[in-house]
Amino acid sequence: MKQFIAFVRKEFYHVLRDRRTLLILFGMPIAQILIFGFALTNEVKDSEILVVDYARDNASQELITEISASRYFNIRQAALSYQEILSAFRAGKIRAVVVFPANFNADLLHQNKAQVQIIADATDINTANMITNYLSSIIMDYQNRVNENLNMPYRIIPETRMLYNPQLKGAHGFVPGVMALVLLLVSVMMTAISIVREKETGTMEVLLVSPFKPVLVIFAKAFPYLLLSLVNVAAILFLSVFVLDLPVKGSLPLLFAESTLFIITCLALGIFISIKTDSQQIAMLISLMGMLLPTMMFSGFLFPIENMPYPLQILSNIVPSKWFYIIVKSIMIKGLGLNAIWKETAILAGMTLFLLAISLKSFKIRLQ
Repeated sequence: MKQFIAFVRKEFYHVLRDRRTLLILFGMPIAQILIFGFALTNEVKDSEILVVDYARDNASQELITEISASRYFNIRQAALSYQEILSAFRAGKIRAVVVFPANFNADLLHQNKAQVQIIADATDINTANMITNYLSSIIMDYQNRVNENLNMPYRIIPETRMLYNPQLKGAHGFVPGVMALVLLLVSVMMTAISIVREKETGTMEVLLVSPFKPVLVIFAKAFPYLLLSLVNVAAILFLSVFVLDLPVKGSLPLLFAESTLFIITCLALGIFISIKTDSQQIAMLISLMGMLLPTMMFSGFLFPIENMPYPLQILSNIVPSKWFYIIVKSIMIKGLGLNAIWKETAILAGMTLFLLAISLKSFKIRLQ
C-alpha cells in the first residue's frame, strides 16, 4: 500500500511539474466551455439585411420600424436596382433583402392585401431559413396588430426567394466546410507528425548534416502532403458534382489554385508546430484538437460568425479555414471570380508568409 501511495504521489508531482499537461487538463476544458457557451448558438442575431422601400408610405415605414426594433437584424436601407442587390449578395455583406413594392399601402387599402418580397442568401441553408422565418413572423405580428380594429382584415403575403440554392440542398452548406476541415487537419497533422517523428528517432540530425540545406529538408518532408491534399480536393469535388449534384459554378482552375494556397498555409502551420514540439503525441494533440475546434466553430461552417460576441468575431479572423470557406462558397456556389475573393486570397497569402517566416527563424535558432 505504501508503494502504491508513493507511486501515486510521484505521478502527481510529475503532472504538476509539466505545464503542458496542466494546460491540457485544465485549460482546454475551460476554453471549450467558454467557447461552446458563447459561440455555439443556432439563434440568428444581428444579421445584416437590406431593406429596399419603393413605396415609402406609412405602412412600409411602420413595418420597417418593426423589423428594426427586433434584435435579430441590422438594417441597411436604400433604394437599389436588382443588379446592385446581387452585388451586395456576392460581396457577402448581407444575408437577406426585404423589398416593398411601389404600391404597398395602396394595395392594402384598396385590395386588402399586399406582397413583400424576401430574398435570402441560401448558401447557408439553416441561416436562410431562420431569417425568412423571423421576417415572416414579424410581418404576421404587424398584420395581426393592424387587423384588430378593422372589419375587413389586411393580408400581407411574404414572397420568399432563396438565392444561389433555391432547392435548399444540404450539400451547398457542408461541402465547402468539409473541404476546409479535411484539408486543414490532413495537412497540418500529417506534416507536424512526420517531421517530429524524425526528431524522435534521431534521423532528423542525420538529414540535417547531409548536403541538403535544412530548409530544403523541411520542404521536402511537406511536399508529398501537398500532392496528397490536392488529391483530396479532386476527390471531394468529384463526389460533390457526380454524387451530391453540386456543380462548380465558377472557375475550376481558380478553385484548385485557391485550394493549393490554403494547403500551403496549412503545411506552413504544420511545420511551425513540428518545430515547436518534441513528441508525436503533443504534435498530434495540438494539430487535431487545436485545429479541429476552431475550424468547426470559427469558420462559419456550422455556426454564423455574426451571432458570436464581438471578441470571438475578431478571434475568428486568425483561423485560416474561415477565409477558405468564404472562397469555396464564392467560387463553387456563387460562381464568382478572383475580383470578388482577392481580399480573402491576400489574407491567406499573408498568413502563409508569416508562418513560414517565423518557422524558418525558429528552426535556425534551434540548430545553433
